[in-house]
Amino acid sequence: MFETGAYIVCGQHGVCRVESIGPIRLEEASAGKDYYTLSPLYSKGGVIYVPADSEKIIMRYVISRHEAEQLIGEIDGMDMIQIDNERQREETLKRALKTCDTRQWVRVIKTINVRKEKRLAQGKKVTAGDERCLHAAQENLFGELAVSLGIEKNEVESYIRKKREEQK
Repeated sequence: MFETGAYIVCGQHGVCRVESIGPIRLEEASAGKDYYTLSPLYSKGGVIYVPADSEKIIMRYVISRHEAEQLIGEIDGMDMIQIDNERQREETLKRALKTCDTRQWVRVIKTINVRKEKRLAQGKKVTAGDERCLHAAQENLFGELAVSLGIEKNEVESYIRKKREEQK
């Protein structure tokens, strides 16, 4: 169980702060059941109520600074996601996004960026599905790394670029 004030990753909602834990007063809520009341860090407005015992929604603590630095150091060595069937490309990428695994998010970003470069070199546009998946992966990854590293979300990409240059 998470504690109040903790930063967690909650499914497709990204980084959230646990505001409270306990029963809630909503008609849809199960009586006597504890819920997390979560505030998404990078989405404006609203709160999210998630059953504390939910097995359907992936929830985990935000990675530590050490884990974030380690992840950044491993980016160049990570494989892209194998797409066996181009017709199921977007679904394969969405499955990787739903794992809430930072390494999978990096792999999604690498996979789409390489494909994007190839398509643009051929004079083709980037597909809307690829753009949606890329945006979701970057939002999730950069949001979590910002919290872990103690920097602003809009600084994460340049921070990663700088660290990768230092490794070379």
